[in-house]
Amino acid sequence: MHTAERLTLARLPSGSPVETTVHTYGTGDPTVYVQAAQHGHEVNGAEVLRRVHHALLDGEADLNGTLVAVPVADPISFDHVSYTTPPEIDAKNPNMNRVWPGDPDGTIHQRIAARLWSYASAADAVVDLHTGSPEMLTHTVYRRGDDASRALGLAFGTEVCLAEFAGEDAESEWSDRGFDGKFRVAASDEGIPAITPELAHNKQLVDDAIETGVDGVFNVLRYLDLLPGDPDTPARQRTVRNHLGRVTATASGLFRPAPGTELGREVEAGELLGHVTDPTSYDRLQRVEATHDGLLYSITRNATVSTGQKLVGVALPLDDGDEDDADE
Repeated sequence: MHTAERLTLARLPSGSPVETTVHTYGTGDPTVYVQAAQHGHEVNGAEVLRRVHHALLDGEADLNGTLVAVPVADPISFDHVSYTTPPEIDAKNPNMNRVWPGDPDGTIHQRIAARLWSYASAADAVVDLHTGSPEMLTHTVYRRGDDASRALGLAFGTEVCLAEFAGEDAESEWSDRGFDGKFRVAASDEGIPAITPELAHNKQLVDDAIETGVDGVFNVLRYLDLLPGDPDTPARQRTVRNHLGRVTATASGLFRPAPGTELGREVEAGELLGHVTDPTSYDRLQRVEATHDGLLYSITRNATVSTGQKLVGVALPLDDGDEDDADE
């Protein structure tokens, strides 16, 4: 069983509706809610849901429950092929992933979020498909200390899961950047297991990332018994702590990663990861070093960098006795 509902999320100043489509497959409990393209240039998730759609309609197995899928959660940023909406549309809340669970009487993004929240809040699990970039390792984020979300993230099946502190337990950057309004955090606050897969590459449809997403959605459906069988996950999965204090440029110039600086590598504190140089005087301005032991999960590929720009991201090992690596 499949239905497609054209849904009005909000209205623009001209009165034109902001619309998206909500697809529903199957009936009954449990219910899984999956959305994509909260950020309009993150298009792989929309293609993931298109392929899931055709696989479900072409398959013979009926869902033992309900899947609700929204391929374009923020049509405004999608049309602008951007991370956020123009300030003329929503000056107060340009980033939709900072306003959940939304407000039906608020700004345009708050209204969009509130409309979709009526579907998400009724679910037993939520998956918020995002897209990183060529410089980021594909991974799944969950709220640290939330065992149900951790299990959901491991079932999705990326090789790396990042445990992220939230709320009062988080570092100052969390509140400074308004992360309490993330969709995944709002769902977790309501006791709904929630994950954010980051399927690398913005603005491009990249088959490897898309197939990882398709496999992940079907793994979630199997994990929650909407489909028969067990999730097909990597033999070894690593759970590490998301590190918000990334290594940043202390000077502007050209960044050149050191040989062997590759995504997925284990690094040690003090290890050389690259240099920033002055393109005119050729002076070396910064020796870029890992500040902690951990997993290298992001490296900027833009050579021209400015002071304060993130150069590399290192995911830290989890504290002893907190959450174990998933090696089975």
